[in-house]
Amino acid sequence: MAAAEPDTDQLSSPGSEFLNFSAKDTASRWLAAADLQQEVYRHLAAYVPRILCLGPSSSGGSSREGQREEQREEQREELAYQLLLLAPLEWLLLREEPAAGLAQLQENNRPSPLCGHVFKVGEPTYSCRECAADPTCVLCMQCFLGSVHKEHRYRMTTSGGGGFCDCGDAEAWKRGPYCQKHTPTDRHTEEDPVAQLPADMVARGYSIFSIILKYAVDLLTCDQEEQLPAGLEPPERGDTYYCMLFNDEVHTYEQVIYTLQKAVNCSQKEAVSFATMVDRDGRKSVRYGDFQFCDQAKSVIVRNTSRQSKPLRVQVMHSSVVAHQCFALKALSWMGQIIQYSDGLRRILCQVGLQNGPEGENSSLVDRLMLNDSKMWKGARNIYHQLLMNSLLMDLKYKKIFAIQFAKNYRRLQTDFMEDDHERVVSVTSLSVQLFTVPTMARMLMVEQNLMTTIIRTFVDHLRHRDLQGRFQFDRYTAQQAFKFGRVQSLIGDLKYVLITRPSEWTNQLRLKFLEGLDAFLDLLKCMQGMDPVVRQVGQHIEMEPEWEAAFTLQMKLTHIISMIQEWCSTDEHVLIDAYRKCLSALSQCHCGLPDGEQPISLSLAGHTVDTFRYQVSQDKVSIHLPVCRLLAGLHVLLSRTELSSRVPEQLPLGELSPPLLIELPLRCLVLCAQVHAGMWRRNGFSLINQIYYYHNVKCRVEMFDKDIIMLQAGASMMDPNHFLMIVLSRFELFNIFNSADVRKRYREANKDVVQQNNTLIEEMLHLIIMVVGERYVAGVGQVEPFDEVRREIIHQLSIRPMAHSELVKALPENGNKETGLEGVIDIVASFKKPGVTGRGLYELRPEWNKNFNLYFHHYSRADQSKAEEAQRKLRRQKGEDTALPPPLPPPLCPLFGSLVNLLQCDVLLSVEGAVLQWAVESSGGGWTESMLQRVLHLVAMSLLEEQQQLENNRDDDVTFNYTYKITREAPSPSGSVLALLETLQKAPQLEVHKDMITWIIKMVANIKTMREQTASTSTVSVCPGHGAEETVRDRDKAERKRKAEMARLRREKIMAQMSEMQKHFINENKELFQQSLEELEASTSAAAETSATGLGPTCVTQVCVGPRRVGRAEHRQLVTCILCQEEQEVRGHSRAMVLAAFVQRSTVLSKNRRHIVPDPERQEPLFMHPDLSLGIHTASCGHIMHAICWQRYFEAVQLKEQRRQQRLRGHTSYDVENGEFLCPLCECLSNTVIPLLPHSPDHRCTHSLSLPVSVNHPTLEAWLNTTNQQIATLHSAHRKQSDGTAEEAEPAGEAEPAAPEGFRVDFTPQSPFSSSIREMITTFSVSTYKVGLKLNPNEQDPRVPVLSWSTCAYTIQSIERLLMEEEKPLFGSLPCRQDDCLSSLTRFSSACWTVAPLKTVHTHFIRLFTALFPDSQVENTPCILDTDMFHLLVYSVLSYSSVQSLDQSGCSVVDSAHLHLLHLVTVAHLVQILLTSTTEEVCMDQDSEGSEEEILTCQLYNTLRKHLGSVLPQVSSGWQLWRCVKAGILPFLRATALFFHYLNSTAPPADLLVAGPGHWEALCSFLSLPSNLLQVHQNQHTLLEPLIYRWCCHPGVRQTLQGGGVIVRFPRESNRLIELPEDYSVLINQASSFTCPRSGGDKSRAPTLCLVCGSMLCSQSYCCQTEVEGEDVGACTAHTFTCGAGVGLFLRVRESQVLFVAGKTKGSFYPPPYLDDYGETDQGLKRGNPLHLCQERYRKIERLWRQHGIAEVIGHAQEANQTLVAIDWQHL
Repeated sequence: MAAAEPDTDQLSSPGSEFLNFSAKDTASRWLAAADLQQEVYRHLAAYVPRILCLGPSSSGGSSREGQREEQREEQREELAYQLLLLAPLEWLLLREEPAAGLAQLQENNRPSPLCGHVFKVGEPTYSCRECAADPTCVLCMQCFLGSVHKEHRYRMTTSGGGGFCDCGDAEAWKRGPYCQKHTPTDRHTEEDPVAQLPADMVARGYSIFSIILKYAVDLLTCDQEEQLPAGLEPPERGDTYYCMLFNDEVHTYEQVIYTLQKAVNCSQKEAVSFATMVDRDGRKSVRYGDFQFCDQAKSVIVRNTSRQSKPLRVQVMHSSVVAHQCFALKALSWMGQIIQYSDGLRRILCQVGLQNGPEGENSSLVDRLMLNDSKMWKGARNIYHQLLMNSLLMDLKYKKIFAIQFAKNYRRLQTDFMEDDHERVVSVTSLSVQLFTVPTMARMLMVEQNLMTTIIRTFVDHLRHRDLQGRFQFDRYTAQQAFKFGRVQSLIGDLKYVLITRPSEWTNQLRLKFLEGLDAFLDLLKCMQGMDPVVRQVGQHIEMEPEWEAAFTLQMKLTHIISMIQEWCSTDEHVLIDAYRKCLSALSQCHCGLPDGEQPISLSLAGHTVDTFRYQVSQDKVSIHLPVCRLLAGLHVLLSRTELSSRVPEQLPLGELSPPLLIELPLRCLVLCAQVHAGMWRRNGFSLINQIYYYHNVKCRVEMFDKDIIMLQAGASMMDPNHFLMIVLSRFELFNIFNSADVRKRYREANKDVVQQNNTLIEEMLHLIIMVVGERYVAGVGQVEPFDEVRREIIHQLSIRPMAHSELVKALPENGNKETGLEGVIDIVASFKKPGVTGRGLYELRPEWNKNFNLYFHHYSRADQSKAEEAQRKLRRQKGEDTALPPPLPPPLCPLFGSLVNLLQCDVLLSVEGAVLQWAVESSGGGWTESMLQRVLHLVAMSLLEEQQQLENNRDDDVTFNYTYKITREAPSPSGSVLALLETLQKAPQLEVHKDMITWIIKMVANIKTMREQTASTSTVSVCPGHGAEETVRDRDKAERKRKAEMARLRREKIMAQMSEMQKHFINENKELFQQSLEELEASTSAAAETSATGLGPTCVTQVCVGPRRVGRAEHRQLVTCILCQEEQEVRGHSRAMVLAAFVQRSTVLSKNRRHIVPDPERQEPLFMHPDLSLGIHTASCGHIMHAICWQRYFEAVQLKEQRRQQRLRGHTSYDVENGEFLCPLCECLSNTVIPLLPHSPDHRCTHSLSLPVSVNHPTLEAWLNTTNQQIATLHSAHRKQSDGTAEEAEPAGEAEPAAPEGFRVDFTPQSPFSSSIREMITTFSVSTYKVGLKLNPNEQDPRVPVLSWSTCAYTIQSIERLLMEEEKPLFGSLPCRQDDCLSSLTRFSSACWTVAPLKTVHTHFIRLFTALFPDSQVENTPCILDTDMFHLLVYSVLSYSSVQSLDQSGCSVVDSAHLHLLHLVTVAHLVQILLTSTTEEVCMDQDSEGSEEEILTCQLYNTLRKHLGSVLPQVSSGWQLWRCVKAGILPFLRATALFFHYLNSTAPPADLLVAGPGHWEALCSFLSLPSNLLQVHQNQHTLLEPLIYRWCCHPGVRQTLQGGGVIVRFPRESNRLIELPEDYSVLINQASSFTCPRSGGDKSRAPTLCLVCGSMLCSQSYCCQTEVEGEDVGACTAHTFTCGAGVGLFLRVRESQVLFVAGKTKGSFYPPPYLDDYGETDQGLKRGNPLHLCQERYRKIERLWRQHGIAEVIGHAQEANQTLVAIDWQHL
């Protein structure tokens, strides 16, 4: 950027002044001045522009150097303004050295008991669910841990920033308001804290605070960008400007970055940095220079961003203005810090801030800040909000004054907020939560400032769209209006805060203002009454789905408010009566507007007549939104609950109620639901279905569906039941069906659809009557408590199925305090079952509560109902009871609703019941359904229960309920009474399901008759005989049922016997087929099974897997089947290739050095693996086998499909075809290559060892070493000749040619034992490991190809050995098939991969490997013994030796001997390695003076090493300790070696190694043909090995490493584990909240993410921490995986409580976290807030996945199962 160079003289000039400046003198000069403000301003005018904002900030720090420079600049600035600007102010205030003065102030201060800790973003907050006054009362972690609440039920959430800890605020807590730290010592005196300060300090405090606060307010609220307030103009005004870019919430990061790159031609990185700063602080200068230079950038930015929306806000500001604004913010922060030292100073600042200025109303400094809030940028807002919290909100006296100012300006502040586009968190309106939730303050503001009315009126004013009737209209909102609607909802939140705690005592003023607020609220509800009306579409489908969501959003937001208003009313009788009156008049106003009064009609049925008017839901307008009606229903229930209706009926306007009008609207709404269920509104589209769904949904139903039922109950209780039912029939459009006699005929002839619709409507209508009579679990309708209501909900939820706690919470409605009442009830009705390693804890209903089950529970959806019915019937069948589900006993009704029961015995209902039963008897035609009959039976049963209860509770004369009489007398219908019809139906064969219920009803009728007769004869009620009669019938029933069950059992047994007979017959007929498959089965089982088979043979032979004495496996064919073509084939060297799907990946799971820098792959030398195993290559397989040719065809098809997919849509798939990935065709497991299957014993293996137990010619170690050295020398000279290019015969033997051993021919080319297709597959797999291991493009000629194939074999064996060790499983026989197959094919492949590589290459590798053990002067740079992993060395040497041996044509094969000698050599080397790195802590144990042989030999070897290395090794006297060290250290090596040779030589393992437990050492040593005292290997070849050991020790690297010059790896290497996590999750949240983004100078990270492998905390998912990896920008987590996990990562997203798996750049998935709440559930996203604790089993499961290298596979499966995961940009996390 070509910035104008700032004037260098100007910069350096203050330097000398800085040194000579004295804050003390300046302060004294100011104190003596006549006009302090003028003096201070003059000082600021001179110094501020010379200290702050000097020229361009090095943009975004593109280079490391740039960043450092910027940090130095910031430190200089910090120091300068501290010394030159703040220090004089502190001296002036304190009149002494600031540090001492502040300490003195703090000492004398009596702090208020308020904690006042302001929450950072993401910090944990705690709310006690038992003691908090409301959910906004929270504690910080320190206060919580020191409070009584940590033993209570609490909720834990993360803060969004802002807000503070309520510890010490007595109003916020019902009990325990203080933690240990904030408990007031003496009763906190109410004296003025200012009085405790010296008077002169008070005066100085006033002056300083007024000057500085006014200075800051003037600068932050000034309108002109150029003008500085009077007295602050700089001495000389240069042409230096900033182009300042401001934040808005309209433009995206991408738009801003793109625009900046164009406008100020900066790099992408710098633009990202600018955008991040703008988003964080609200503004950032993007250019510095003269005016024209900055203005040009401004015009480009404005032009580029004004196309789609309003342009970005940019200002060109003079540098002095920017400097003063920066200092104004620093000054505000400084005042915030100073007042922390003294409550007196805090109060002075409050007084200064709230003092009205000369302009009168709203002219105080705080008012000016508040009213200009929306003009300020984000950073400025945050700082002054923080100051308000630290000052005004911490001082109770001034908090009150501030609250009054806030309430006065409420409307204006909210209007500003609507126009502003910043989030509410950074708006001053968000302070409402601090003020309105204090109950006393909310009441005061309600009374003095009429706050409730103000909030509601402001809200209504902002929703301007109305229809002609004055109702809200939300159709086709523009984006701008939708945005506003979102903002306006925050007002509802404020109203909720005001109403959240109901008053315990009322004043007349409060009554008045509350009722005034209620008037305003009713006006709001009137605007909602009848909004979004719908009309049924007939003929064609609706064209455009109408907008419905806004209305329901509004309803949901208001639900709690409506409930709270009812709670307020319930606490005062006068208020309740007035509210009821007001609500009733509001409703009658709404009814006046109904255009339905035109056509009165008269209905007659069953001898009754009623007058109503014509209205059809299926033709006229109908709306779901009826809040005025529903509020009235709520208040009506309260009248009943508080018993006002019975105590003072004369004060209530009950006479004004017209019951038919009350029920009209709710009834229409319920009919609409019924018709939608019946499919009559299909053409109205989804919007109506969604509305019906939410109408019944738990979020809305309390104030919608439930209140409609209550309103019908209220209406029905005040009407003649027959009239009520006739109106219901009329509205359901069913009146005619039940009215006329010949209707059945017409009904049958109607078309099928209409019949079906009518049937559904009849069912729904009957269900409605069941609900109106039976739903009594609302306090006020029935005589119940809220506790009973919750209990009933839970019983019915758990009747569907056992449920988790969170499901139950979701199924219950929350109150305003987010409580459901679940905890108080759940343990009574349910038992809890804990979860396992997966799943969640479940509650099951206790059996004794099943009797409370009601099939027609009103909150069941249809699906729930059928599930519950099925579950209950199943339960009853299991217990051997009848399957009748009669209604439970209902609670008694309250007096106001008492007449509801008469519905059950009224004539209209009886005739409806009679009609349905009649139809069922005549069952021809489709005019009825079983569920219709079921509902009628339920109604009959309800009536009988009601009658029985009345008989039990009253004298016979008082019983008005006479249902049995009515159903037994003859009805007008020809087939007789209801009872007679039931008796007929009991015999009907087609109604088997309902038989039990009908039987129950008939018994019940008999019972009641008996009761009546008894009371008539003796007039003493005794129920026993009746019950006796019932008992006998029940016993008869039981016996009958038992007989049926017995018969069913016998029938089942007979069928099973027949089947088993047929099975045997089939097997006998197809004997050979079964024989064959059994053989195969035997062949393919893993080695474990075979040992038991071979063990029967020669038991004298001990199992040995290496060396001339090894016992091979008897020849047997290996038959496998291709999963693609299903063809079977034997695995042979010369047949078609068969392959195994496999996945090769880089791994750091065993790494002991995560900071290892990976060298450049082009120059990497993989031949010697360092013992820190910092990077390995792991191979896994799913075990599925294919023909190579089938696999190639399949893979080509996958490639083609991918090309086509890419042309269509550009997303990722779960596998990356370009990298050779595919999914296994059978199990869809992620794979990226194939391993060829090779036969058990390749041809070059010596075969005679299979027949003879001991090989004849087993050379000694010495002989073999000599031979091998000769062979190596021969090879050396041959290689030299080749490289010199001389022909063989032309060279006379001038120099002594090394004598080649007999039969060893360098020019011999061995025959390949494999067919071309197998060779091709060997190459394929070799190249895959090369590509993955080195991250290079495939290159078959690279000499490193075979090495990497051997490497993956060794590393995979090592990692599987570690797994078995950790899980304490036996070494053999415990691996799953897929791992066993993978290891065996991998080892065989590795032993054969030299056959496709150039021989010279493999020979060179062998020579280098051999010289590591047998140092040779001809070979340079061999690594030292401490830098070599011995197992890798052994595997490489054994596998490369075959290539050397293949040139030996002498006919006597010594491969086995060679393997044994190599093993001995490497074992000795490993012993030396272990002793060199051993750390033996001196343990004083009384050892026997006579050490065992092992100990003596160990000491000898150790002393030999000390002799070679001198003082580098410490003196160790205890042989016992050394031997223990050696034994433990070498065990993993021996175990891995045993696995390797077992798979290489196909040897069966000994029985001891097939079981876990002790006694392995001897078995392991003998299996490897080693002595159990390993040191004998050294002792027996002492003379030969001594010089070797000397050479190993003399390698300069050894001494250097031991003296601390490198990484020392100690043996045994400990297995890596995932990091230790804290038991309590909030500890993690706390750590994360104090974690700042490492790149954004102390800014809080938005998504702190913890690496579970190494424990680093990262700033994920943000632009600031993106880095470049392989030419692509990636987020912090992805970048970290490349250094820590070789591309695989496991992270815990702390704020979301989510585990994140990442593999590479494009793959990732989420996984359930290991933290569970007390109910055995995870809480991803921390939505529920229950305390979370670490579940060790689940964490171990994640750890096991990681150790098994299964992360990539889990991600693959997750992405296949859930396509949305594929679309996430994982690389940005």
